[in-house]
Amino acid sequence: MSVLTRDEAQTRAQLLDVHHYAVELDLTTGDDTFDSTTLIRFSARTPGDTFVELKPVTLRSATLDGTPLDPEALTENRLPLTGLTEGEHELRIDASMRYSRTGEGMHRFTDPTDGETYVYTQLFMEDVQRVFAAFDQPDLKAVFELTVTAPDGWTVLANSITEQQDDGRWKAAPTPLLSTYFVAVAAGPWHSVRTEHAGLPFGIHCRRSLAPYLDADADEIFDVTKACYDRYHEKFEEPYPFDSYDQAFVPEFNAGAMENPGLVTFRDEFVYRSAVTVTERQTRAMVIAHEMAHMWFGDLVTLRWWDDIWLNESFAEYMGFQTVNEACSDRFPDTWVDFGVTRKAWGYDADQRPSTHPVAPDPEAVPDTASALLNFDGISYAKGASALRQLVAWMGEKDFLAGINTHFKRHKFGNATLADFIDSLASATDRDVHGWAEQWLRTTGVDRLRPVVGDGDEKKYWHLTVDQDGDRPHRIAVGAYDRDGSRLVLREQFEIDVPQGDSVAVRAGRRPDLVVLNEGDLTYAKVRFDETSEEAALRGLSRIPDGLTRAVVWNTLRDMVRDGELEPAAYLETALAHLPEETELAVVQGVLGFARTQVADRCTAPEDRPAALATITEIARDLLRRTEDGDSPGLRLTAVRTFIDSATTPDKIASWLDEGTVHGGPELDPELRWRILARLAVLGATDEAAIEAELARDPSASGQEGAARCRAALPTAEAKAAAWSAMFETDDLSNYLFTATAQGFWQPEQSTLVQDYVPRFYADAPAMAARRSPAMAEAAGRYAFPAYAIDAHSLATGQEHLTDPDLTPALHRKLVDQLDDLARALRVREA
Repeated sequence: MSVLTRDEAQTRAQLLDVHHYAVELDLTTGDDTFDSTTLIRFSARTPGDTFVELKPVTLRSATLDGTPLDPEALTENRLPLTGLTEGEHELRIDASMRYSRTGEGMHRFTDPTDGETYVYTQLFMEDVQRVFAAFDQPDLKAVFELTVTAPDGWTVLANSITEQQDDGRWKAAPTPLLSTYFVAVAAGPWHSVRTEHAGLPFGIHCRRSLAPYLDADADEIFDVTKACYDRYHEKFEEPYPFDSYDQAFVPEFNAGAMENPGLVTFRDEFVYRSAVTVTERQTRAMVIAHEMAHMWFGDLVTLRWWDDIWLNESFAEYMGFQTVNEACSDRFPDTWVDFGVTRKAWGYDADQRPSTHPVAPDPEAVPDTASALLNFDGISYAKGASALRQLVAWMGEKDFLAGINTHFKRHKFGNATLADFIDSLASATDRDVHGWAEQWLRTTGVDRLRPVVGDGDEKKYWHLTVDQDGDRPHRIAVGAYDRDGSRLVLREQFEIDVPQGDSVAVRAGRRPDLVVLNEGDLTYAKVRFDETSEEAALRGLSRIPDGLTRAVVWNTLRDMVRDGELEPAAYLETALAHLPEETELAVVQGVLGFARTQVADRCTAPEDRPAALATITEIARDLLRRTEDGDSPGLRLTAVRTFIDSATTPDKIASWLDEGTVHGGPELDPELRWRILARLAVLGATDEAAIEAELARDPSASGQEGAARCRAALPTAEAKAAAWSAMFETDDLSNYLFTATAQGFWQPEQSTLVQDYVPRFYADAPAMAARRSPAMAEAAGRYAFPAYAIDAHSLATGQEHLTDPDLTPALHRKLVDQLDDLARALRVREA
């Protein structure tokens, strides 16, 4: 299919003014296709030629101003519109469109629990063309009116309030001006919970089989939604711009959520069937806040071209964490701890790969939609949010919000660029925001800050200079700590600007035992310690009083492992010494996640892996002992999960499965049962009969995924062959079942068994990606890549295939990143 180039979009935007879409969808025509009729009213500013996009199964008819067009003129996804005259025009398209099973376009899902069917749209980037004909670019906004014919018993949700007409069809109220990629429909026998707030209807929706779980959390979800809504109205002068606020939790959703105006769609894993930690509930709240921020920044004011997608996501990411902190502090711990120890690491990792790019890439670096899709990464989200957090610290929140409100007022219901955004901020401050943007947003890489600490005369004062590898300006806090027995006590916190120029920070008293740069985590930089501070940090980490500072220290240790400056075993020993005393659950989860998936499975040589797993298991045991009183269920759940995932012998976890409970609690819910069975499969301690029995016990969609993961993890040649065939030789697996199968396939314990599949990946994955879609290419590159084949031969094989001209852009990008991570793991092993 042809991709839209930036030049083509600019040309079409200069030619056309699109006014109105009337879209009729018939969802009653069968299981494979649906009917789509589109009437577009638009005007041409001058005579000219252009095209409209669609990806139909069959284009039945097309008429322009009443004159039939030849359906055979459709070339790939473009129908030419030639000889347009200046003035008003009307285009009518009638087509049959195919349902998707990859989470793109109109996704169709049948719930294995009860046989009910649901459909929903995900129209990001180019996928509106899978549902209806459109001038598909973000700066051709229009009013949309949708009419949907749905099976009896279904409810239809859309961007605006929907009503069922006398003829049975559902009609949505006309929208304000929207970009094409924001149009949303979700239809099916939804279970809905509704309320009103601030004079607007609010609703949450899920599959019927998830109704008890949504009902159990409905008060929390609505409380978070209302609190964030009210907080945004305190921050933003423009009122919420749409007529309702629905949140639909939909199956097999690729992203975390999508900011469709008035109808936000979420992956329905956020409707928790099994026990979760408060950190996971906090994550759901953050996503709710993130998507709501988009109602203003993204939906009300929309990017002109995809080079500015970072701005949507960075703003919403920053606002999501900050607003939950402000509006929901009575319910959740400090969100910035979780951001610092988990989310921010995503940005640091992405920014150190060959595929790194500026937060705000030059427009020429995003010449078409295929290249734009590659920039949804840790840089656009985590680094961008970190940059905005530093900007707020630098210019002050009052001025920052004043600039934001100016931006909304200037560009509401329109489109804007980075230059427009910076101009709005500059209007609210005397600071050089344009200069800041050039240094922070147009450059790549991570600055590194290292303290140089010394004593003054007779230890009456100490001095600090910061050795900076990089050029960005930073406003950071410095924490100075002294030992007091086993504790580390904050002596003082002070702020400095980096670079310091010729100045040196001079402070009273002897030099501290620990100096922490970036105290409070307000900037984005790799931090290191001086020698004395490193020793104090490794010995006293859990006794640093502030959780956010501990997150900064743990991030530093994580980065030192990845850079080959700290041995993996030393990281694990530090975790063993300090996690049992850690009070921030987000820190425990983040450190254990890195220890288990990266340190043990990738950074540690195979001969040392059993010892690494033993250390992680010992941490889990310590946490289980600490939580025997039942006061910390989230911490205990984290320990149980880690113990299961790190088990090297089956007896203990098999006994838990047989008894249906962990000794001392918790009782096993479906997630824990499938987790145990998956680990038993890896260890060769279960079989197909046990998997089938568990699936009979839990036939849900999650159960189907659990069974696929377990089957692929069985250590037999037959199981691996069947899994590989399902992934790459047929296209029957949905996006979620493909992912589950891929997650089970590669296991460090089974490297010899699967070694012949390493070269096969480079032949079969590109073919599948080309056949299916960008989402499936992403899934193949992320989950089906042989990540545990960490040796020079595997690396060379992968690098050789990077030159394959048939690689789709999405798969090529994932392989660049995966191979760089593989090379880094190999360097760490050899350090």
